[in-house]
Amino acid sequence: FFFFMILKGTKFQLKVWNYLKTIPRGKVKTYLDVAKAINKPKAVRAVANAVGKNPNAPIIPCHRVIRSDGKLGGYSGKGGKNTKRKLLKLEGISL
Repeated sequence: FFFFMILKGTKFQLKVWNYLKTIPRGKVKTYLDVAKAINKPKAVRAVANAVGKNPNAPIIPCHRVIRSDGKLGGYSGKGGKNTKRKLLKLEGISL
């Protein structure tokens, strides 16, 4: 089964969302990790903003991005942080 979606966003948002798709199940990255990975190490807040605007949660796994202090951070998908916590738990991650 092949799934294809057309994403609409700014170039920056698309770069962030495409990176999120590379984070493996059962792993987490911080907003800073994502910023560094897309070669924008000073754009942590912009990354967090783009993650928060992800229109396809959890298909694009933004729940795998957490704060640098180890806390959850937000979740724009249905159910907010509770859903984020549940999705991570299903992947074997508890914060």
